Amino acid sequence: MQQVDRNILIVSILIISFFNAFVGAAVNIALPKIAEEFSLHAIQLSWVSMSYLLSTVIFLVPFGNLADIYGKKKIFLFGNIVFTISSLFCAFSVSGDMLIIMRFIQGIGAAMIQSTAMAIVSTVFSLGKRAKMIGYTVSAVYLGLTMAPFLGGILVHYINWKSIFYINVVAGLFVIVSLIFKVRTEWKDAPNDKFDIKGSVVYMSAIFLLMYGFSKLPSTTGILVLLAGILFFTAFIIIEKRVTTPVFNIKLFTTNRLFAFSNFAALINYAATFAITFILSLFLQYAHGLSAKDAGLLLIIQPGVMTILASISGKLAAKYNPAVLSSIGMAIIVIGLLMLCFISIDVSHLYLVVCLIILGFGFGLFSSPNTSVIMGSVEKKYLGIASATVSTMRLAGMMMSMAIAAMIINVFIGETKISASNINNFIVSSRVIFIIFACLCFVGVFASLARNKNKIIS
Repeated sequence: MQQVDRNILIVSILIISFFNAFVGAAVNIALPKIAEEFSLHAIQLSWVSMSYLLSTVIFLVPFGNLADIYGKKKIFLFGNIVFTISSLFCAFSVSGDMLIIMRFIQGIGAAMIQSTAMAIVSTVFSLGKRAKMIGYTVSAVYLGLTMAPFLGGILVHYINWKSIFYINVVAGLFVIVSLIFKVRTEWKDAPNDKFDIKGSVVYMSAIFLLMYGFSKLPSTTGILVLLAGILFFTAFIIIEKRVTTPVFNIKLFTTNRLFAFSNFAALINYAATFAITFILSLFLQYAHGLSAKDAGLLLIIQPGVMTILASISGKLAAKYNPAVLSSIGMAIIVIGLLMLCFISIDVSHLYLVVCLIILGFGFGLFSSPNTSVIMGSVEKKYLGIASATVSTMRLAGMMMSMAIAAMIINVFIGETKISASNINNFIVSSRVIFIIFACLCFVGVFASLARNKNKIIS
């Protein structure tokens, strides 16, 4: 591949990685305004975020498999097209239901992007530069998270919440044009394989039932849907063991300890951290009366520290044991979560800043090394599915995080709007959520440490 193609490609990946992260976090800061315009209660608001996460999780693995067969660049390009068009329709939404549906479609585009981006980086760069490039890509994600509260708050405060989606349309158009005219190379690592349609349908059904059922707990409906999801997932495992070219190679988990525990650690980590911004955004705007702009200025701390540490830890992962680095990072996250368990209506902003710095430091130290371990633990022909698995663990963890938050909030305040009359109950629910997150992350430390010293494949 020509050098100019490589430069344009990496720039495109960094840009879209930034805006994928930006739109998710910026929506969180805009939720009170969205609730005001469409008269949505807290549970409906959570689905503005969860619909995007749900569709991304459902489609990630199938698109990762399709990318290996038909070409990573092709899936990446189509993903950008879907993401850009759906972003435009998110801005055009005239009701809460339409916004949630458009966010679901936006998640499909994100699945196509996220299932291929890391695989392309791992294909283009050799082992010596791979960890650094992965670090840059992860840093782009964290930079998007960093700018989202501040830039999103500015856009919401001075324009409106729809401007958050318009800016994604502009970025998407740039990436689409760049890929069409400047990147002509294609990567197919398994062109002779057949797409596992049956396995894909069962997998997508299983993930939908599991995630949706989990979000509806502790209701009877949630329990029944969750059980149905478990049955479908069991059927999926049986099917995948029998087909010649499975949509997901189960052996990567059963025979590759490094791959399995690294993914499990990522799942737990995101499940214990993603909803923090969601909770604190509502807390700062409803409990402390901050504007979206001011809340964004405070919340920028955590992803800001993440961005700096992700790049540094990506370089450190090339020199030191990345499994040890990510384990230390997760242990630091536990400390930050435990501190958040003590928030009250009178908590100082300085205390929250310290908590966010600690969380950002831990998460930045965890993510790049852990991703490097996963991508380096498989053969080249499995890079597409490994990239999809990394993103699946991340998005499934995010979905679980939001589902836990929604479930606990529902227990304490029900399906009502957050107001002065129930703000104390909301704060209590926030403490319970952070306690659960701290316990999850504590378990994740041991999952991270359980990895052995398997050799990373070049």
